[in-house]
Amino acid sequence: MALATLGLAAPAAGATSPETDALRLGIVGAGKFGTTLARAAIAAGYDVVLSGSGPADEIALTVDVLAAGARAATTDEVVRHADLIVLAVPTHRFRELPSDLFAGKIVIDATNYWQPVDGDDTELADAPDGTSVIVQEHFPSARVVKSLNQLGYHQLEETRRDLGAPDRIAIGAAGDDRLAVRRVMRLLDRLGFDPVDAGPLKNGLALEPDGSSIATTYSADQLANRVSRSIAAAHPPRGPYRKESHDRR
Repeated sequence: MALATLGLAAPAAGATSPETDALRLGIVGAGKFGTTLARAAIAAGYDVVLSGSGPADEIALTVDVLAAGARAATTDEVVRHADLIVLAVPTHRFRELPSDLFAGKIVIDATNYWQPVDGDDTELADAPDGTSVIVQEHFPSARVVKSLNQLGYHQLEETRRDLGAPDRIAIGAAGDDRLAVRRVMRLLDRLGFDPVDAGPLKNGLALEPDGSSIATTYSADQLANRVSRSIAAAHPPRGPYRKESHDRR
């Protein structure tokens, strides 16, 4: 079920309002996905800043050309700018960021472990509850939500639809902080997707791709059913309790 679009209010000079604060988005990662997301977010009314792995001036031209309306910044400036931040870097590189960098922030983990890029990384490859749980462990004071990882950058740009469109597809959001999940779901709706609450962060495993070059897309009902099936498969019910086996004398 899609959420209603937030309204915009004009703040007083030199001040911000809850509405404008809610429409600030930071993106850490200025690659193809980060710049595509920035374009979509700007079209949806967000004030967007992006950072790369170095000084802001190294990505300024890229941002001007590929995400007109967004601003290039350092990662520290991104953190100061927004409470809602998308992590859009190769998965293994989250370890290069200080563990307290995102304290109190909502961090959307849009990463997926991919061996050709991330190398052989046993911790990420074998994560039983998905890689976002590991990201959360690295950033313990952040409010991590797994989302925006289901689509490639081409699909992110090409499949956005207005609210109510019959071919609008869904994107899931999984996180332990329920208020953070709701905030991310509002972002998804504004971007042009039906948001699906996938439950706690460990359910983010069900949102991770299967390695196909083109990600499968789902309606909201289809995605909700997929998440439910994945959870059931990962945590099968135990057999019936047999009292006599525990009460032998």
